[in-house]
Amino acid sequence: MDNPYAPPSGMAQQPAWSQLDEYLWYSCDILADLAEGRLEQRPLIATAARLEPGDRALAVGPAQRLTWRALGDGSYMHHSVVAFGSPALVIGSIAGSALGNSARRRAAANDAQPRWMVDGPGEVTVTARKAYFGHPQYWLDLAWTGLDTIDLVAPDVFQTSFRDINTGEQTTVQLHTPWASLLFVLAAITAFPAHPRLLGRGWLPPDFEKRCTDIGRPCRPAARLLLKRGD
Repeated sequence: MDNPYAPPSGMAQQPAWSQLDEYLWYSCDILADLAEGRLEQRPLIATAARLEPGDRALAVGPAQRLTWRALGDGSYMHHSVVAFGSPALVIGSIAGSALGNSARRRAAANDAQPRWMVDGPGEVTVTARKAYFGHPQYWLDLAWTGLDTIDLVAPDVFQTSFRDINTGEQTTVQLHTPWASLLFVLAAITAFPAHPRLLGRGWLPPDFEKRCTDIGRPCRPAARLLLKRGD
């Protein structure tokens, strides 16, 4: 499985410390508390999301939703022309109409191809049970047990698919957020415990713990603690 933390070609090393590293450090701290049964000892996190009884916010932060969908269904308006006048005028009118219909047909075919569509920015609230993405129109309530697939396709991109309870359609979305690794791990340990990226520790850069120690901020061994939970 591809490593989302592999540096781009031509880049030998990552920056010494980045904003994403900061989120990863806190993610490891949260996950270590989860593995050791200490989540209740963590400080309360304020959120505007509606929480279920007994649930609590573990992290809140920025996110952007993208959905894999098409702009249209391939249909378009076919225009017919009735022309009067000289043969040249009639031929020109018919040719212009044909060109217009051809352009609309190509545009409709292109719009029918699914792609990642940006739905808008919002705020994500992460709990041990689910993730809630707040947005006036494209909100999400992702209970880990209701997801069909999950992956961490980039260090800051969590991707999942599920069946929409309102439409019955299979839906694939991405949340671009610095909490992406935390989302992935919480979903994996709840509903996908044999996910290769979880078992292979592919949700964290292989040198992350060493870099944390090198800068004087030792990181709790969350990846190892999580794998030992089932022992």
